[in-house]
Amino acid sequence: MRIGDGDTRWNSMSEYCMGNQKLDFCDSERDLGVTMSLDLKVASQCNQACAKANRMLGLVKRTFVIKSPEVLINLYKLLFDLI
Repeated sequence: MRIGDGDTRWNSMSEYCMGNQKLDFCDSERDLGVTMSLDLKVASQCNQACAKANRMLGLVKRTFVIKSPEVLINLYKLLFDLI
């Protein structure tokens, strides 16, 4: 992934090789839990975190029959402290 100022003097879609093998182009890279995109915006990381939280909430909703506030608070603390 190339990050730069988008100067037109340089070809931003350059092809890179390692040995004789051409490396694939990627528009985002995830490392140490942080998603970097070409435009350096955090929207994709926020969307991924939101989707993960919604999956966990759906799991709780489908799995547990007792939905009293005390039970839901304990489940929330248990599950979302792990994220």
